[in-house]
Amino acid sequence: MSFEIVGREGPFADQTFPVGEAPLTFGRHSDNRIVVCSRAASRFHAEISREGDGHLLKDRGSSNGTLVNGVLVDVHVLVPGDVIEIGEESFVWQAVERPGAADVPVTQMFVRADVSGPRLNVTVTGGGPVGLSFALLLEHLLGSQVFVTVYDARWTREGARVVWKNAQQGNVRRRQVVTIQSRQFLNLSEEMRERLFTEGEYSEMWPSGADSIRGQGPRNIRISRVEDVLLEMCGERPDRIRLVPEKFVATETGTWEGNHVLAVCEGSRSRTREHFSGKFGQADSGIYSLNGEHVEDVVLGLQVKSELPDPMSVLLTVAQNRFLLNSLHGEGFLNMRLTDEEAAEVVGIDPVRRSFEECVGSRPCVMARDEEGDFTCSTHSTLFLPALVRGSKLWKRVRQGLEFFGVPEKNLSAVTAFRLSMVQRPRFTAQLRGATPTTPGTYGFLLGDAANAIHFWPGRGLNSGLASAISLARSLSSSWNGRPFRDSDFIRHEAAMSMLQYRHKSRAWKAMVTTDENGETGTIKELIGRSLDEEGAGREADTTTLMERLGSIRDRLATRITGLPDDDALRAHLEGLTDETLRSLVAGGAWDTLTVGGEEVDIDIFYREEASARPIGV
Repeated sequence: MSFEIVGREGPFADQTFPVGEAPLTFGRHSDNRIVVCSRAASRFHAEISREGDGHLLKDRGSSNGTLVNGVLVDVHVLVPGDVIEIGEESFVWQAVERPGAADVPVTQMFVRADVSGPRLNVTVTGGGPVGLSFALLLEHLLGSQVFVTVYDARWTREGARVVWKNAQQGNVRRRQVVTIQSRQFLNLSEEMRERLFTEGEYSEMWPSGADSIRGQGPRNIRISRVEDVLLEMCGERPDRIRLVPEKFVATETGTWEGNHVLAVCEGSRSRTREHFSGKFGQADSGIYSLNGEHVEDVVLGLQVKSELPDPMSVLLTVAQNRFLLNSLHGEGFLNMRLTDEEAAEVVGIDPVRRSFEECVGSRPCVMARDEEGDFTCSTHSTLFLPALVRGSKLWKRVRQGLEFFGVPEKNLSAVTAFRLSMVQRPRFTAQLRGATPTTPGTYGFLLGDAANAIHFWPGRGLNSGLASAISLARSLSSSWNGRPFRDSDFIRHEAAMSMLQYRHKSRAWKAMVTTDENGETGTIKELIGRSLDEEGAGREADTTTLMERLGSIRDRLATRITGLPDDDALRAHLEGLTDETLRSLVAGGAWDTLTVGGEEVDIDIFYREEASARPIGV
């Protein structure tokens, strides 16, 4: 007999938390398995632990107490049907019949015993977070039955180690902070989670939501840390993972034709994917078009350190569509959605040749602040033009964005730009070569941005990539038997990829467009652009509108985030903004969280039955 806790009321409503041998803890602190954000909950509020054949609920000296069936308890022997109340949230204790270990993540259930047998040979192109995660998950699941070779030209050798190149070696490291949902990080191996999420290296800035499972919320972490840790872990497994610091060349068939799998993880501009376009099919941009024109956003990325606390930053971000701050302890990128007119200003200037260069807008390049205070591209020796031009409208608006998010101009350290466009992929799995008497045949797979390059405003790009890596690793683990693969081996994975594409791109599309009172769809950037050219309703009316919006969002988030600012603090914060800035914040609207909310993609549903039927470690 197994037991579980099911959310009854509050943010965890209808979520299920299996109960195993380890204590199940509740409280506001992030170390708890079920993080209760209610102000009425204590940091370490209560726990459920096994005692003999039963389970005890213990209050851990909380300030407001723990209720069972409406009665305050210190210790209570749980029986099915008991209702546990902590703050404004309640849970039901129930018994379930479930084969296998209820408290083990699905990925762990797929781990095979390390036995001898035919080895699965895999080539991975692109050693970013998705490619490295995929390699580590395969090694975790298949042990000595797999050998993975990963290619990436952004690496170099440093003695016996493979490390990331630095800027002097031609590689500008990504400095963004990414948000990883618990649905993804909890399905990584235990070692991956422990090495990635050490104290001080992540934060829980955003509240738990529909994509949060097992009582864990999303975690902010620097993408460079993810890359460093995963590369180091791969380098520690030379007998099963080989790191090649070179560019993968698809035309050199000798590098992959003897392998069973080629996983393409190079990113949205993958040359390998384009080389095999005849196998995977051409992408369709028409789905993400208006009036026959493909919709594309240009975003200015500002590397900053904000002095605002996370609750204020979250509230300000969700209340408008002009700026998005994603940070770790205040440091990260403030992203600014540009109008088409503003995007045309995103150029560099070569001070020697006195020529304009689009490096920052098209490569993109990171232009760091130098000793003179200018923003310089080390690759092309250009300067960021808008910051040099005294009358630049764009730079004035950048400075207003900095003020909106509590960033002194001295805390702006670099500028870059992102061109965001989406396409629909027809398929993600293809047989690249059939089996021959001397070769096993090769199946190819698109993972990460090579499969689904997603507008990052709603924050699902890396999550989609990790989910794709998890799904393919499970499919390969369950299907590998030493014989050539068949299309039918990857039905579940292809279905999972299609679900991820539909869910995350439909969410991203809603971050690019909006619908007016007549039901007509237009782009958010056009609404912002028109507001900058118009008089608008006036400062007081815009302030009132924005305050009402902020208050409504605050009420919605109050049960999940503590420390949100009151009306006086918000109004004082808005006073320093220009009329033009206020108009643009109002015109762009708030994040469309209601429209993009709802059911999330749970790839576990494709593998749960098989996992529960397999004994752990077999």
